[in-house]
Amino acid sequence: MKLNYRNTFLVGLAFMSIIAFWQLYDNIVPLLLTNTFHFNETVSGGIMAIDNILAIVLLPVFGRLSDRTHTRIGKRMPYIITGTVIAAVLITFIPVIDNGVAAGRTGAFYSVFAFIAVLAMLLLTMTVYRTPAVALMPDITPKPLRSRGNAIINLMGAAGGIIYLAFAAIMYPKSKTQGLSHVDYSALFIFMSVFIVICVGIMFAFVRENKLSAINDSIEAEHPEWDLNAEGRSDSKTGGKRALTGSVRRSMIFLLVSIMLWYMGYNAVTTWFTTYVSRIMGEGIGGASLCFLIANAGAIVSYLPLGLLASRIGRKKSIYFGTILLTVSFALCGVLTVTNDHISVLMYIVFALVGVAWAAISVNSLPMVVEMCKGSESGEYTGLYYTAAMLGQVLTPVLTGFLMRNVSYRILFVYAAVFAFASFITMIFVRHGDVCADAPKGLETFEDFE
Repeated sequence: MKLNYRNTFLVGLAFMSIIAFWQLYDNIVPLLLTNTFHFNETVSGGIMAIDNILAIVLLPVFGRLSDRTHTRIGKRMPYIITGTVIAAVLITFIPVIDNGVAAGRTGAFYSVFAFIAVLAMLLLTMTVYRTPAVALMPDITPKPLRSRGNAIINLMGAAGGIIYLAFAAIMYPKSKTQGLSHVDYSALFIFMSVFIVICVGIMFAFVRENKLSAINDSIEAEHPEWDLNAEGRSDSKTGGKRALTGSVRRSMIFLLVSIMLWYMGYNAVTTWFTTYVSRIMGEGIGGASLCFLIANAGAIVSYLPLGLLASRIGRKKSIYFGTILLTVSFALCGVLTVTNDHISVLMYIVFALVGVAWAAISVNSLPMVVEMCKGSESGEYTGLYYTAAMLGQVLTPVLTGFLMRNVSYRILFVYAAVFAFASFITMIFVRHGDVCADAPKGLETFEDFE
């Protein structure tokens, strides 16, 4: 049994567009809030948390809705297509409002209220299709291959982030933005609007969701042993909704807490790093974007090896490795940023390690969650995964912004390292979802790649 790399790459295009968008959102929106609208860090953090508040409530809802949807084009695809089209339109309004406010234009459209309203509608739209887009991979991938499948999906996401970051670094180097009272970021938002439409358009053109899901259902029906939990009770794919047993439920709770904690550490950096290096080191968006680009590059080169590693040593040990490496990397970033007045080569190396650490975590965490459920419930459990992730991301922008404003900007990486290590501790209590599959060897790894 081998992973179909072609289909997994195509399905990953939706996730590629999502990650590229969030890279833009985390990099640019805090700058707009603090520089154009003059909000302090605490208020800006609260606004940045809107998407995560929406996600906590709505991601499981749309996960369940897509589980129960049946159309000619599939159960996930209608949400993905609708969300993409609406988001592509709304994205273009953000720089128009920002530039108008900066230029002193008046009227209801050129106001902070209009900006937040459009931002909220955009975030709501992204929420509509995030869970269905991610749930599509487990729908078409047999359980033992989901770590490898998730590696491909995350590789695609990292590639999307790199594409955006490379564009941002080229268009907005420090030499072009230094000393400006206002920077027009229209090019980035227009680029993103076009990019997400292209990604999802290609996926829709080549992926036949119903056909691929039916094939996967037939494969899993031949292997009922994949649905045995730790107590040995069979989980029939057609036997209705399964209630998790006590030990599995405890593992799920600790896994969801771990997810929340590592997102609290990681999202603190992705949200505030651009503003942080501007204040601490005098760097602009170009330097920050290059750091994130290198982190994404580190993730890209490690996703497939880490997926294969998880097949050999297990998902849990791979996450142990990732959380410890993330803790050490954040601690080193904190030291380097407060002892240098510019971003050094060593700092780029550490950011590459951040990417490797995050890859080790993200490749294995979603498969561990969906491993504890029936295949037909993957949308709902994917929603739970994102609820935990979004809860962490609701809390962390506000909490980090408050601490940076009232304690010191230098607390950013201390905060991130503490939460990364806390996630390592809680992972110790996760006892389920750690499935190993036979790992391919040598060129066999790419046998299905077309």
